[in-house]
Amino acid sequence: MSGPALRLAVELDGDGAHPAAWRRAAHAPDHLLTPRRLSRVAAAAENAGFTLITLEDGTLPPGATPDVVGRIGAVERAAFLAASTSVIGIAPVVPLTYAEPFHVSAQLASLDHISVGRAGWVVSEETRPEAARLWGRRLVDGAAARARESRDGVEVVRALWDSWEDDAVIRSVATSRYLDRERLHYVDFTGDTYAVKGPAIVPRPPQGQLVVLGRPDLVPAGHLDVGLVAGRDLAALEAAAAAAGTPRTFAEVEVALDTPDATAEERLADLERHTPWADSGRLRHVGSAAGLAALLERLRGVVDGVRLHPLVVDEDLNVLSGLVLPHLFERRHAVRPLPGASLRTQLGLERPANRYAAPTTQTTQTTQTTQTTPATPIREETR
Repeated sequence: MSGPALRLAVELDGDGAHPAAWRRAAHAPDHLLTPRRLSRVAAAAENAGFTLITLEDGTLPPGATPDVVGRIGAVERAAFLAASTSVIGIAPVVPLTYAEPFHVSAQLASLDHISVGRAGWVVSEETRPEAARLWGRRLVDGAAARARESRDGVEVVRALWDSWEDDAVIRSVATSRYLDRERLHYVDFTGDTYAVKGPAIVPRPPQGQLVVLGRPDLVPAGHLDVGLVAGRDLAALEAAAAAAGTPRTFAEVEVALDTPDATAEERLADLERHTPWADSGRLRHVGSAAGLAALLERLRGVVDGVRLHPLVVDEDLNVLSGLVLPHLFERRHAVRPLPGASLRTQLGLERPANRYAAPTTQTTQTTQTTQTTPATPIREETR
C-alpha cells in the first residue's frame, strides 16, 4: 500500500525478543549488561538509520533460569545512550502501575535535557503480583485498576512537564534570581489513589512534552502521541491501527531473518529447543530480508511507523542494517532521522503549548490572574 514514508524503531532490550536469544549472541553472557555492549548495538541502530530505540523494562527479571534473569533499569540505560548517540531517539519503557508519577516525570524530563530533545517514553504495566511486593505497595489487581493507574500517571506526568513555563529559568544576576516563581504552577491533581500538588523539580523538557508511546487499549488514546498497535495478521493490524485514535501509530512486528550462516527457520528452531517463543499477539515475520522489506512496504499508509523486535539482536540487526533498511531508504519507503531535530519533529508532531502559560495575546492584567506558586515548590503525593 502506498503512503508516507515509514519511521522505523527497534527494541534493543537484552539479547533479543526470544527468551533464549543469549544462546546465539555474539558476546559472552556476562557482557550483556556492560556499557560497551549497550553502546555498540545503539551505534549500529543509529548508523543503520533507525529513528528510535526502545528499551523494555519492569520491576521483575525478564526471564527465568537458565535464561537471562537480569537487566539494568531502562531509564539508566537511556541516559547512558543519550550521551553516546547524537541523532536517534531513545524511549525507555516505564510502567506506572506502582511507580510514583512525580519521580517518573523528573527522570524523563532529565532524559530529554540530556538527549537535547530526543527522548520518548513507552508506557506499560506491571501485571505480576510479585511486583507489588517489591515496591512495598498494595496489589493493583485487575486490568481496570492497572489501566486507571496508567491513565492517572500519564496525566500527572504530562501536567508536571508543563508546571514550569519555558522561560521560568531567568538566571538574573541583577536581581539574584534563578527562577521567576510566577512561571511555576501547581498541578493540583487528585485521583482515586493519590494526589500530586507539584510543581516539578526539573525545568520543562526541550520538547515541551516527550513523545509518549503506548498501547491504546491500555492507555487512553488522548494521552498518547504514538499508539503501538498489534495484530497476528495484516487484516487485524490494519483494524487496530484504524481504531487507535492516536496522532501516530506504529505497528509491532517480530522478526527472525535469514543470515549467511542459517535460515530464519533454522535459527528459530535452534532456540525453540531450549525455550518456546511465546505468542505475544504481534505480527511475526520469519524469513528473508526481501520478504520483510515487502511486508513493511505493505504497511505504508496503514501505520506511520514500525517497531521491530529482532529474534536475536546481534544477528538480525546486521541483516536489518545491511539489507532491509537500505532497500527501504533507496525506494523512499522509509526515512532516516534528521541530525539536530527533536524526536517530535522526526515524527511530525508539533511542540505543544504549555497548558499553564497565558496566551501572548492576553493583557498583562489577564496574565497576572494565572495561578502561581510560592518560591519553594511544594509536592504532596499519597497513596
